[in-house]
Amino acid sequence: MGFGVQQQGLRSGHPDDQGGGGVNKQMLSNLIALGEGFTTEFKRSGTSGIGREICAFANATGGVLMIGVSDHGEVVGVGNHNRLKSEVQATARSAEPPIGVQVESVGEVMCVTVPAQQSKPYSFGGKFFIREGASTQQMSRDEIREFFYKEGLIHFDETPCDKFSLESDLGEDVWALFRRRAKIPADMEPLTALRNLHLIGEDGRMTHAGAWLLARDIQKFNISADVACALFMGTDKVRILDRRGFNRDVYSMIDEVVAWILSKINVEYIIKHVKREERPELPEEALRETVVNALAHRDYRSTANVQVYLFKDRIEIVSPGGLPAGMTEADLGIKSVPRNPLLFGMLHRMDAVEHIGSGIRRIRELCRDYGVAEPEIKVSDSWVTTTFRRPTEQVEDEETAHGEDDDKAKFDNMLRALSRELNSLTGQVTGQVTGQVAGQVLLFCREARASREIQDLLELKHRETFLKNYLRPLLKMGWIEMTIPDKPTSSKQKYRITAEGKALLDRINGGQE
Repeated sequence: MGFGVQQQGLRSGHPDDQGGGGVNKQMLSNLIALGEGFTTEFKRSGTSGIGREICAFANATGGVLMIGVSDHGEVVGVGNHNRLKSEVQATARSAEPPIGVQVESVGEVMCVTVPAQQSKPYSFGGKFFIREGASTQQMSRDEIREFFYKEGLIHFDETPCDKFSLESDLGEDVWALFRRRAKIPADMEPLTALRNLHLIGEDGRMTHAGAWLLARDIQKFNISADVACALFMGTDKVRILDRRGFNRDVYSMIDEVVAWILSKINVEYIIKHVKREERPELPEEALRETVVNALAHRDYRSTANVQVYLFKDRIEIVSPGGLPAGMTEADLGIKSVPRNPLLFGMLHRMDAVEHIGSGIRRIRELCRDYGVAEPEIKVSDSWVTTTFRRPTEQVEDEETAHGEDDDKAKFDNMLRALSRELNSLTGQVTGQVTGQVAGQVLLFCREARASREIQDLLELKHRETFLKNYLRPLLKMGWIEMTIPDKPTSSKQKYRITAEGKALLDRINGGQE
């Protein structure tokens, strides 16, 4: 069942509910419960710096500044509301052009509401400010002008998405997932929270940012908002080995795309203090940050989608739209100008974005710390392409170099070679069965093994997960088989490598096991 207009009361908590009033005590409580963010700011006392905050809200989608609330959300209150109100109004009028605000007392708190404005960009004290996540940043006038598609035009992610139906698209399952991710109090009504987060506009329609974050299928709202992934043989696009598309909500696509990449690249298993650690050939955090950037800063008006290409020697993550207005290639790693500030602010709230304004710099630092090459970033008017060079394989096994047993070194070398051979094939069945996993099982099952032995080998605790995501897909691939195929559930059932699996081992090992 959807949270429709009649069911939940679309105007619940809205200023008009007060007969023209503004922020009431319940709305104030809701705003404080949500915490500081793209559209809310707490200020303990006074009017120092309030001009830049009002200006930043006016240049974004509007917002509410609460004077008398600490950074931790504690109501401390302020005195002499009449004088404070006059100072705030005078500050807002001194902006260029003047900014219309609503100032009112709600108990001990002074609430300053900055509605969405129509004459962007605004300046205060000769300087221009904009919201980035939960903070205010200064920009030059030229950057502000370029940042908006044209003066007075709102960002695309803030515009109404007419294809989104509050009745049918905002289902209970969708809301429950989004509420947890966005850290919304469980007892807050969905439409109240969405209004306060500016994901529903003053006209009662869902914004594009809201639609992208609440989508079951994002292509319903933007046909090219999906992510296309492809694995190629070799270093060019001549032969495709695997192709996947992801089209859920933006947050889910980030997780799914990163999981797909990790399922295709090599993973080293390191034994430390009897515990096995997995180390992908490239840093997962850097890959995730790049995928987040591609989805958060892409031009959603473009007819192209985000594309991820995996080659033998590199990974390319391509985002349509070029750099956001107000940025040049020289600015990469130095400053951040979000093309979709409402979407970006929400992803920051949902912890998909950890450090505002440091994405490219952080990606480079993560790669340096990991001991791999920094990615190469190429920019054109229509695309931003980030390329990670995949590490070359080391000929000498490190454990052998340190005097480990030769037989174990031979086994590990064969496992690495086998995982590379199988990596391009396993994703067609399930993303869990990487080449590394398949290689482990094939080598282990040269002797017939019980399913529990294989499960223990992979260090998997949950039986059903092991059967569904690992054992059954490997059987389906035809690389292992049952020893008693006529009695699948027999207590004596074991699993062994097939003739096809043995042929793979023979080819990799030069015909000798």
